[in-house]
Amino acid sequence: MRILVTNDDGVHAEGIQALYKALDKIADVFVVAPERERSAVGHGITMHKPLFVKEINSSSDHIKIWSANGTPSDCVKLGVEAMKDIKPDIIMSGINAGANLGIDILYSGTASAAIEGMILGIPSVAISLATYDHPDFTLAAQFSVNLAKKIVEQPLPEGTFLNVNIPPDADLDFNRVAITTLGKRRYSNSFDKRTDPRGRTYYWLSGDVIEYNEGKETDIGAVKQKYISITPVRFDFTDKDTAVAIKKWYE
Repeated sequence: MRILVTNDDGVHAEGIQALYKALDKIADVFVVAPERERSAVGHGITMHKPLFVKEINSSSDHIKIWSANGTPSDCVKLGVEAMKDIKPDIIMSGINAGANLGIDILYSGTASAAIEGMILGIPSVAISLATYDHPDFTLAAQFSVNLAKKIVEQPLPEGTFLNVNIPPDADLDFNRVAITTLGKRRYSNSFDKRTDPRGRTYYWLSGDVIEYNEGKETDIGAVKQKYISITPVRFDFTDKDTAVAIKKWYE
C-alpha cells in the first residue's frame, strides 16, 4: 500500500508528523506538503509562478518528504504527477489542528487536498482533530491507520472523499463512530479596522462561529457528543429540483 500524506498546516506541523509516522507501520509512505502554513486557502492552485520543491531529511530515512511553496492542492498534484513514478493508493490529508465541519470544507486546505485527490481518482481522506488547545495527535493518528486499512479492504466509490473529525478526548473509543452529513455552520464575519504606523487603514478579519443545534447525524452534532465523525462527501453542486423548475421557463 502506497500512501501520499499532505496537510495545510505545513510540512513541519506536529499533526502531519504524527500521521506519517503512524502510517509508516503499514504502508510505503511519502510526504508532499506546504513549506509553511496554508490554512483556509481553499482549493487554490498555483498557475502564475513556479513551484519549487525541496527534499527534507526525515527521522526515518526510507520516508521521502518534500516541501513545496504551493498550496495543499498543488502538493497533491505534485505528489501524484511529479514526485513519484507510482500512483498512490490512498491520499491522507492532516492531521489538522482544529475541526473542519460543515461549510469549513469550502475554505479548508486540508479538505481541499483530499478533494484534489478525489478529482485525480484516488481514495482520499481529510482528517482533523477538533481542538487547538494543546492537541495530542496520537490517538487520531492511530485511528487514521485503522481507517486506511478499511479503505484498502473496501474502496471508496469514485468521486467521493471522506471528511473525518476526531474529538480531542484522551479516552477516544474507536468504535464510537458516527457516519454523518455536513452540518449547518457559518461565520459571523466582522472586520477589525486598524491603522498601521504610516497612517494607512487596514482590516483584520475576525468573527464568531454560528452553529445550529443538530443531532448526531451531522458532523457538528456528532463531535459535540464526542463521536468520531466520518462524512462521505461528493461534489455535485447542481440543484436538480431548481433545474427542473427553470427548464419550464423555456418550454
